[in-house]
Amino acid sequence: MTKITALSTEITRRLQNGGLDAHGQPPERAVSDGGGNPCRHCLRHIPKGAEMLILAHRPFDTAQPYAETGPIFLCADPCTLHDSAALPEMLTNAPDYLIKGYNGEDRIVYGTGIVIPQAQMMQQAKAILTDKRVAYVHIRSARNNCYQARIDRD
Repeated sequence: MTKITALSTEITRRLQNGGLDAHGQPPERAVSDGGGNPCRHCLRHIPKGAEMLILAHRPFDTAQPYAETGPIFLCADPCTLHDSAALPEMLTNAPDYLIKGYNGEDRIVYGTGIVIPQAQMMQQAKAILTDKRVAYVHIRSARNNCYQARIDRD
């Protein structure tokens, strides 16, 4: 069994309240155009006209060679954490995603990375998680490599 894990409420609220991003800068504020602005906390697309945050995020506890940092979006106003077995809205629109497994030391497990059609993503993630070396799987944009969410064993 697997679950999609969103950016924690603790981290999200800190950023929504002016906390600094992975580069030590305050998040930029912008207005969503309604497309392509998925919030990494509620895992929904930020509605057109709604204020959003754009910031650098490193989905790892510490900096190290495999700790990629990149841009993400968050709702500027508090939103509800995605906590459901259902595939979240933001992961249903792209034709494909890059997924890859990481070990308990947050290092890529080589041989697990694949760009895969969206319809096969969860099945492939489950297969990756059968490898005992893999602690979790990242979902990233196949086009821009932006971090989307992570998949954990339930």
